Amino acid sequence: MAVRPLPEVIGGAVDRSYGRVVARAMVVYDGLGLPREDGAVTVQLAPGVASVVRTSAMAEARSTYPDAAVVDCGFAVSPPIVNAHTHLDLSTMPHTPGPYVGFIGAVIAHSRSGARGLAAAKLGVAELKASGARVIGDIVTDPATMEYLLGQDELSGVAYWEVIAPRAEDADAAFAATLEALARFRALERPGGVRVGLSPHTPHTVSAPLLARLAAYAAAEGLPLAVHVAESPAELELHLRGTGALAESLAQAGFGMAATGVSPVRYLHDLGVLAAGPTLIHGVHVDDDDARLLARAGAVVVHCPRSNAALACGAFPWTTYAKHGVEVAFGTDSRGSSPDLDVTREVAAALAVQGAKLNPRAALRAAVKGGYKALGMLPPRVVRGASAADLVAWG
Repeated sequence: MAVRPLPEVIGGAVDRSYGRVVARAMVVYDGLGLPREDGAVTVQLAPGVASVVRTSAMAEARSTYPDAAVVDCGFAVSPPIVNAHTHLDLSTMPHTPGPYVGFIGAVIAHSRSGARGLAAAKLGVAELKASGARVIGDIVTDPATMEYLLGQDELSGVAYWEVIAPRAEDADAAFAATLEALARFRALERPGGVRVGLSPHTPHTVSAPLLARLAAYAAAEGLPLAVHVAESPAELELHLRGTGALAESLAQAGFGMAATGVSPVRYLHDLGVLAAGPTLIHGVHVDDDDARLLARAGAVVVHCPRSNAALACGAFPWTTYAKHGVEVAFGTDSRGSSPDLDVTREVAAALAVQGAKLNPRAALRAAVKGGYKALGMLPPRVVRGASAADLVAWG
């Protein structure tokens, strides 16, 4: 269900170069207020021009412009979509469904094979563009990929520099190395392009003192911050009891972590990480108390439904987040845990899994406004007179 610029869809469906066309969709969103179901965008065509006349209910558009051609645009018409969480340097990794802990082992093996890096990231960028996504949140693990993303003219969003350092005794050296890398990367930022962000990988792969220092630094510098958290049942068990498959895997690697006695989200709060207003990736295993903490912090949660299903991570608590006003976005995660990088298919997967718990308007809003907010960007608003190219049609 890749997206295309709205003028392309209209131009291929009507035999006229002037007049008004009504683009109809199941859900229509112009970035203002809430999306509307059975909506329409009326577009004025002239040679070389396609501009927005108004966004309305479909019935209103038909009544106001009875002579306008109608083009069915499928699921949605909206501002450009956002893929708020990717791992582009894993784009050559085979799709590897299975238990979460086993999947992490497969990622490590793939990385050690030398297949993770710039060449894979370039393939991922090409796939993203083919799906219609130009705004991304990517986790970056090597300098060459970071430099490549910062030089892309057609992309915007955030490239998060990943930090993994689970031993507390390594915190000082890891912090110094991170600051050195970030300074080098930030010098390459360009107005309107991809920004540099920071991603302490998870609460169990970054030591507590380093995690706290990185979050404080990001807040002081205004750097976007992203953390994978509360993804799997094994992570929750690790925090609450210090047992389970993840605890055993960490211990075997020499990075054992003692139980914190609290949820992963509460742990981030206690360390001061939530005070930095991070974007949290996955956030599957949370309760009402966790959601209240996230709401107070203004944190955004990025949902990757197909990855969650492939890794048996559990049911995403959409209604819990909605009840407490926590903003949700969508991401694809990596090709290792998802079959492709098309975020519109993540939306379709979420609607199928959530059923009555998630309506299409909320899902569309998350894919657009939630995504921009997750990346610290101002969501676009398409008003009367704007180019119809500022909108995309889904499917």
